[in-house]
Amino acid sequence: MALLALGINHKTASVAVREKVAFAPEQMADALAQACQVAKLREAVILSTCNRTELYCSTQLEGTRALLEWLGDYHKLDADELQQASYAHWDQDAAQHMMRVASGLDSLVLGEPQILGQLKSAYAVSQEVGVVGAELSRLFQQTFTVAKRVRTDTAIGENPVSVAYASVSLAQHIFADLSTSKALLIGAGETIELVARHLKEAGVTDMTVANRTLVRAETLAESFNAKAILLGDIPEALEDADIVIASTASQLPILGKGAVEAALKKRKHRPIFMVDIAVPRDIEPQVAELDDVYLYTVDDLREVIEENVRSRESAAREAEAIVAVGATEFMRQLRSLEAVGTVMAVRNQADQLRQQELEKAIKQLSNGKDPEAVLTNLARGLTNKLIHHPTVQLRQASAEGRTEMLEIAQQLFQLEEQRQED
Repeated sequence: MALLALGINHKTASVAVREKVAFAPEQMADALAQACQVAKLREAVILSTCNRTELYCSTQLEGTRALLEWLGDYHKLDADELQQASYAHWDQDAAQHMMRVASGLDSLVLGEPQILGQLKSAYAVSQEVGVVGAELSRLFQQTFTVAKRVRTDTAIGENPVSVAYASVSLAQHIFADLSTSKALLIGAGETIELVARHLKEAGVTDMTVANRTLVRAETLAESFNAKAILLGDIPEALEDADIVIASTASQLPILGKGAVEAALKKRKHRPIFMVDIAVPRDIEPQVAELDDVYLYTVDDLREVIEENVRSRESAAREAEAIVAVGATEFMRQLRSLEAVGTVMAVRNQADQLRQQELEKAIKQLSNGKDPEAVLTNLARGLTNKLIHHPTVQLRQASAEGRTEMLEIAQQLFQLEEQRQED
């Protein structure tokens, strides 16, 4: 059984490709069951975020083709196209990659903390579906431990550099004074909550939260003294919005070119700054064609983020060392488990031999034989039976020139240490 981490991310694929292979939350249970059945996976977890779609698997397959073909069929994409944009890591490399992801070392924003929560949610979904077993459970637990250690022992998360922070930072470059700007936030998830927090810190006091469910919008809006509306009310809200930042889990665009064009006319062409953080995109790409609209996607934020990320590079080097040790330790533990069956068989065999010799000794004692002689025979008989098969195998190995067996035996029975003590 092998561990595999297969995926695409912001380094290997554009947002146009990433949005095609994104999984909506309601698709996860079905997708996991299909992946295990079609691609012959023993265990599986799917992580799908704005910047990546990754599958963590325990598999008997030697290659990735079956999994890529399933992924292509599921999303109606060509497997060869996915192959070009994907990467695959096996065993220790897979473990190390997952720990880097959880620690924010493989994120668009170095050290961003949201990915750990997303990974925990993905793991929980797979547990609910029943497609996580002992191997992935151990890997995820070790991953969470390593990610926590990175947060605790390094300064990688001290400075606020996230996609949400970068969005607001870019807005500050465009608007001289954000305190006079009005913001429309589309979505009510964790990312939008971070956006709202950063906007408030930057001086924005007039915010509107639009969401598919009004209750969720109202809950978030209440925290920032903002207004709450439904997605259907966005066209009217656009008329007053200087800043629009969108991040939902919708599979189709929420904001189209026509609605923005109509809003611009009513605004008398006062410019609108827009950031689409979502994958798949919430704002139609054609909106960028309009005059007086400044539309940015997650990929466009790269330069802003790179500026902010330099402060974390030293901490990232420390974090990489922690991750490397964590991956090595996980594989050591995993390999040690492979010996469990053999150790149990050796112990069971020794117990059987002990029981046989003990029964023989008890019978001799009941027949009145001298106890000292019985104990001597018990010790001698047990010793002879325990070392018989190893002795035969060592002699045969020596005769065949397999000296490595002799070296292993010396290490196994600590013969060198005993010789030094003598």
